[in-house]
Amino acid sequence: MGTVLGALAIASSGLAPSAVAADVQSKQWYLNLMGAEGMWKTSTGKGVKVAVLDTGVNPSTASLKGQVLAGEVPKSVSYGATKDYEGHGTTMAELIAGTGAGGGLKGLAPGAKIVPYRVLLEDTPDKEKTSEVADAIRAAADSDAQIISMSFGGDTIDPDEEKAVKYAESKGKLMFAGTGNDATKKNFIGYPAAYPYVVGVAAADKSGKVADYSEHGSYVDLAAPGLNLPRWCDATFRAYCDNGGGTSSATAIASASAALIWSAHPKWTANQVLRSLIDTAGRDWPKDQPSNYLGYGLVRPRKVLANSNINPGPANTDPLSFENGTGVEGTADSSSPSPSKSTSASVGGQASNDKSGGKNSAAASSSDSSDGNTQLWVAIGAALVLAVGGATFAVVRKRRTT
Repeated sequence: MGTVLGALAIASSGLAPSAVAADVQSKQWYLNLMGAEGMWKTSTGKGVKVAVLDTGVNPSTASLKGQVLAGEVPKSVSYGATKDYEGHGTTMAELIAGTGAGGGLKGLAPGAKIVPYRVLLEDTPDKEKTSEVADAIRAAADSDAQIISMSFGGDTIDPDEEKAVKYAESKGKLMFAGTGNDATKKNFIGYPAAYPYVVGVAAADKSGKVADYSEHGSYVDLAAPGLNLPRWCDATFRAYCDNGGGTSSATAIASASAALIWSAHPKWTANQVLRSLIDTAGRDWPKDQPSNYLGYGLVRPRKVLANSNINPGPANTDPLSFENGTGVEGTADSSSPSPSKSTSASVGGQASNDKSGGKNSAAASSSDSSDGNTQLWVAIGAALVLAVGGATFAVVRKRRTT
């Protein structure tokens, strides 16, 4: 079964990468808020490989030269892996591991490497042979990539994909997927984000408030920066455009956050890396009552890297065992804290009493706090978002989530 892609944010202007490096990277507002420069003194993600399942990854952009390990993709699923027909997959790869060279996007984990997989999505050209999502997940599971980043989603369960996800978990992989960008229209549950063992990532803004379009529900596990980010305008790779982002970008940034931590603690397991992200996430609600909008909170890898004595917990215990055991919900859930209980007065404070949830697959990015902006990412504001029901609609392919 293919996957459906969510529409990318509309570009307002093009930015030639060779001429405006500083301009492009200055628009990556989360790098400063998350304290990237300080983190890079401890970890850059070196030694960690991230499998990017998307529209393909162009290894020839200035920011990705030397960063893409195309030769590690098995021939059985290598169709078009380095031929990005849209620019989305390349943007995600740069957000994760871009070096920033030549005016390109600067990845949060510039020392990590990308293993590219082009998977069948809603807008994949029909004439081009492309791998099914399930096949790509299995291939990535059999590789030595530790992290699988999936910035796409659909609203139906694919048994083959679910089995592939379970297989990847058994192989020790840490998987991230965007929850989706359709909350203002129909807040349906999205997959692969809602499968057990996949970390569903929501998108947040500079203040820590969830994006109004970010899908919400009990399958939202973490949040990351996702609004107003630059992206490749199209497959010509001649310019970046403004106003990109979405749960897709948030997924990439969450994946990069995990890469930073795993690089600093190479003996940790996927469970321990994820638990450290959960334990240090920015939130102002009880940890045992995850928000339907921001999950356990905003990713703050800086908090993990700054504490050399941090306890990652047991290696073989799934930190999301409760969620994975009880399933997901895409409609109102009275057991989940309402946004009003998850909102900090110091961060917007525009809360709704809606208690609904729902997982969607899209990708945006959210920001973390630096030392100078701690309050923005320690006290997290929940979104002013109204739930729209969890009805599902059959689809043929998954959406790319922006």
